Amino acid sequence: MSTELPKHIAIIMDGNGRWAKSRGLSRSEGHREGSLAIERLMEVALEIGLENISLYAFSTENWKRPISEIQSIFKLLNEFIETRLEKIQKNGIRILHSGTSSKIPFTSYKKVRKAVKLTEKNNRLTLNFCLNYGAKEELLSAYNRILKTRKQAKISLEKEITEQELEAHLYTYPLPPVDLLIRTAGEQRVSNFLLWQIAYAELYFTDTLWPDFDRQSLFQALEWYSKRVRKFGGLNE
Repeated sequence: MSTELPKHIAIIMDGNGRWAKSRGLSRSEGHREGSLAIERLMEVALEIGLENISLYAFSTENWKRPISEIQSIFKLLNEFIETRLEKIQKNGIRILHSGTSSKIPFTSYKKVRKAVKLTEKNNRLTLNFCLNYGAKEELLSAYNRILKTRKQAKISLEKEITEQELEAHLYTYPLPPVDLLIRTAGEQRVSNFLLWQIAYAELYFTDTLWPDFDRQSLFQALEWYSKRVRKFGGLNE
């Protein structure tokens, strides 16, 4: 059994649309309510001493959604940063961005970079927004950057790539591996999220829709995690 809090939690925040539909609201209202769940999560994380949280905010596949919904999501992102950045900074939260900058609206990307820069020295909690993120794209990007770096340094391209070298070129570096992956809204798949980082993660699936994910929901996930026996391929003594 694990007696420690997970060092890194990753969350697939699913169910905003279903939450809104069940109440006769627009999907944008579901996303707005989902942003409030992120704020609640930050407060509880600081209270109990969680160190690193990665949030699947927008995937590389989400561009397939209706343009009106995409615009609504980035508008909410802008609003989230504008209204909460001062509090985030005051609470010692470090903001990171994992993903590619391509396609992200310029205004949104500028606000994200501002948040990352302003909070870079904070160390109470790291909140990693996986925005325009896909794990396959991340791994390909890391591989290509290694080749580029080696070429510039005149290092043989035939030399085998090590785990450490690859990890150093991931978007999430230097965050530790994911210990606990949480997915809300009843789906049981990882959807191209942090495939390298979740290699030994415990996978927790809940029927709770993301806007309803609260303090008790997090504690239930952590209680479940505490009962897991983590052997990492070895034997439990």
